[in-house]
Amino acid sequence: MRVLAIDTALEACSAAILDTDRTDGATSRSVPMTRGHAEALMPLIAAVMAEARMEFADLDRVAVTIGPGSFTGLRVGVAAARGIALAAGKPAIGLTTLAALAAPVLEADDGNAVLAVINARHDRVYMQLFGPGGRSLVPPRVASTRDAIRAAVARPTRIVGNAAQLIEDAWPDGEPRPLMVSAVSAPDIVSVARLGAASADLTAPVKPLYLGDADAHPQEAGIVPRR
Repeated sequence: MRVLAIDTALEACSAAILDTDRTDGATSRSVPMTRGHAEALMPLIAAVMAEARMEFADLDRVAVTIGPGSFTGLRVGVAAARGIALAAGKPAIGLTTLAALAAPVLEADDGNAVLAVINARHDRVYMQLFGPGGRSLVPPRVASTRDAIRAAVARPTRIVGNAAQLIEDAWPDGEPRPLMVSAVSAPDIVSVARLGAASADLTAPVKPLYLGDADAHPQEAGIVPRR
């Protein structure tokens, strides 16, 4: 199976080609950035496709992180994935950013819980708690830092995401410390590709998952009303 993976949800612009029939790993590129995804994404995809010696018609599916994350970044990634999938006549698959963050941690050891957290500002996080085997114990949601800790403190837990340090700093005294704290700023794009290859859901609509209020909104001033 040949998968193009795209991630522009957080603080990187990333793309990867995974061919599950090959043993030499995935072809990937990731550029740290907080803005400018729209200008960077398509040249990055073109570079990865060229390096992998693959055309869009050769793909079996396109996987993309759908959020939560940056309002603009999510729109850029989702639009690109949907456009490429439509042009290639192949399915597009949406993956939550939280699942993508947790995936490499669970792949290394799925015997303990993983709390994936993204900074939602104002002492809030986007969170999802995964149990042993990757089972979702708490679905994606917006929560206060305190509530996120309360969900994780009852069991040995690893924390991953750009809000991991925020959670560790607020961890209550007297409670067992997290097993691991990994303050990564964006998902591993190869893990996104692997999740895309493993996904059995090829029919769900691919659209941004915001969970809370967007950080930015389309401008309405000057829009000509439709007749």
